[in-house]
Amino acid sequence: MKSPNYDDPAVEEKWCNERRAEVDTYLKREGVTYGRIGEWPAWHMAPYVSIWAIESAKRPEWVGWWVICGDFPTDYVSADTIKHPREAMHSIAERWREISGYMSRGEKHPTVNVGTPDSWPELGPLLKARAKLLAELADDDTVWKE
Repeated sequence: MKSPNYDDPAVEEKWCNERRAEVDTYLKREGVTYGRIGEWPAWHMAPYVSIWAIESAKRPEWVGWWVICGDFPTDYVSADTIKHPREAMHSIAERWREISGYMSRGEKHPTVNVGTPDSWPELGPLLKARAKLLAELADDDTVWKE
């Protein structure tokens, strides 16, 4: 079977629409109160990762959350102090690095639950690797063309 050509605008649009639906499902499952989800990602690299601006429910027309979705764990951060998708990517990468450290030590993170204690020895290194890759993407000026 032939791999999709993500340089084809129709293929790219389909991928982005699928990620947008995943973001919506994820936020609802997490119980996040929000306004609208951007029609298009604030930043993306199909078929790997996308960062979505999510409207604040308290301040319509303002970004309240940033969500990462794609071939990474779906996660979100508040946009209170994070004003750009690149900053959101850095923040999420740092949080994942921190959480993976707890998991690798067999300790429960004080605010985030990932998997079960039995799965931490396997999940910790995976999350750490994802955090490293995400941080490298955030630091790579060539993928952040303005």
